[in-house]
Amino acid sequence: ELPRPQGQLSVDNLHFTIQGTSKFALRAVTIRLDPGQALGVVGPSGAGKSTLMRILAGVLRPAAGAVRLDGADIQHWPRALLGNHIGYLPQDIELFADTVAANISRFPPDADADIVKAAQMAGVHDMILKLPQGYNTQVGDGGAILSGGYRQRIGLARAVFGIPSLVVLDEPSSNLDADGDAALASCMAGLKTLGSTVVIVSHRPATLGAVDKILFLKDGAVEAFGPRDQIAARLTPKRPAGMPETANG
Repeated sequence: ELPRPQGQLSVDNLHFTIQGTSKFALRAVTIRLDPGQALGVVGPSGAGKSTLMRILAGVLRPAAGAVRLDGADIQHWPRALLGNHIGYLPQDIELFADTVAANISRFPPDADADIVKAAQMAGVHDMILKLPQGYNTQVGDGGAILSGGYRQRIGLARAVFGIPSLVVLDEPSSNLDADGDAALASCMAGLKTLGSTVVIVSHRPATLGAVDKILFLKDGAVEAFGPRDQIAARLTPKRPAGMPETANG
């Protein structure tokens, strides 16, 4: 059993092929992140963003290359142990037909303090207290009794439960309002302070403002990777000379 990783993330020459074809969904992706850094992943639809996130979370196995935490290939970790060190929020959030508390904690016993801490980090603690039975509220199949925003915030709490070394968030703000966006930004800041490495797919300026680096994917390949402000400047269309700043001039 390896020690708990600090969160140094290395993606080395990563390739992934679409099942049943020879087409690459990801090609030669290489990135580095230090513990406590946050990376924003952007790119057009079909660029391979969600595929990359699934590989980082250990859900998919790459065709070539490796994802390493503190130098160790995550595919070499025992699955039961790896789950303690990686938090994952997919686009399609699946909640179990159980209590809010059980969905956040992933079912370990005697985890009440960590459940509340995770909910507070995700900015959903006060919302949970207003449910009919609070943390003991049954959410129904797939979280049927909850709105999309509630499910997303509870999914975020599950992703940060136990303060994993690596937190992977795929479009975590798609169902969030302004308050939810603010809670997400606060959560990311808290994770970074605690030393967690965060990788997030998002196009919202409020979310990307909290990252240290940006990765721009296109057709499965790295088009740009580097410090946030530097990459954001490259991706922002330049206004022609003499063009007014607003349509009304």
